[in-house]
Amino acid sequence: MYYSSFTSSDNCPLAFQSSLPLPLAANTNGDPSDTPTTCILLLHGFSGSSAYFTRNAAALTSSPSHRYWVVCPDMRGHGRSGHNPSRGGYHVARLAADLRELLVHLRRQVPAAARSNLRFFPVGCSIGAAVVWTYLELFGERWRSEGGDDEGELFAGFVFVDQAPLQDRAALGLGGTWDARMAHRGCFDEASTLAAQRAWATADEGAREATHRALVSECLGYRFAPAETDKVSEGQARRDEEFFAGISAACDGVWLARLLADHTRYDHREACEAITKPLLVMAGRRSGCFSLEGMEETVRRARKRGNQDAEMMVFESGHWLFYEEPDRFNREVLGFVERCTS
Repeated sequence: MYYSSFTSSDNCPLAFQSSLPLPLAANTNGDPSDTPTTCILLLHGFSGSSAYFTRNAAALTSSPSHRYWVVCPDMRGHGRSGHNPSRGGYHVARLAADLRELLVHLRRQVPAAARSNLRFFPVGCSIGAAVVWTYLELFGERWRSEGGDDEGELFAGFVFVDQAPLQDRAALGLGGTWDARMAHRGCFDEASTLAAQRAWATADEGAREATHRALVSECLGYRFAPAETDKVSEGQARRDEEFFAGISAACDGVWLARLLADHTRYDHREACEAITKPLLVMAGRRSGCFSLEGMEETVRRARKRGNQDAEMMVFESGHWLFYEEPDRFNREVLGFVERCTS
């Protein structure tokens, strides 16, 4: 993977990893036919980074019949990307705008003759799914240039990983009943969100580290709901904890706390109804974040408006199922991409 970056419209540096060196070049005869026409976007979750996909990115670059371009962004405020705290930016909508600017940047890396054939497959994990839903609500599924002189297909399908379309409990029943069975298990109302914000924003180094390690216990299925069939050694468990806690520790906790409040209150249920492209929901049976019923709402909403190419599959791991069951995750993503592009 190759690290690259660009600068957003509000002068924020945004980093990403690409499986191919940029810009993508046509062959020596100037023929763009060898340029990949499918880009798989792996979008990490809250307090994560592109490093989350250490077990996935390389494996997703190719299948027996296709070669894929894989891109893993570091969202604003995460990984190697900046966040311009003096100018805000701690909103899911800003992350969605960043995604649009990333897509513009990536299209420019492709030879002009091949751009109209390029299709993206966002794989949104946790808040990454919320960013994609917000993008679709703001910008739609089709490509439109700012000048309006360029329009066409942009996405071929969507994968949403272990995220319900609403974290908060809907006390007033707006948009339909949404209670403890559906909402986030631990951050679901004003009181729980405030407690989570304090935990992430604390200046106490020990307490902050405890918050990062608690996230690991919530998101790894073998930690949240241990099973006799788990085969993770004590040493591997320690390495997993250090890996994920270290990524969280690199983030600005105060900025994350403000993003968390925005993320928790976003309601994406109606936005899911507008998705017309094929979609796949991947859910962890041992997720410490969401119930299977809550995550299935994305499929129900899409089908409500006639999208019958919407399905959910259940993994036997947790919130970070792409890390715990990488072979199956990679296989299912490639199978979905191939089905949508064949």
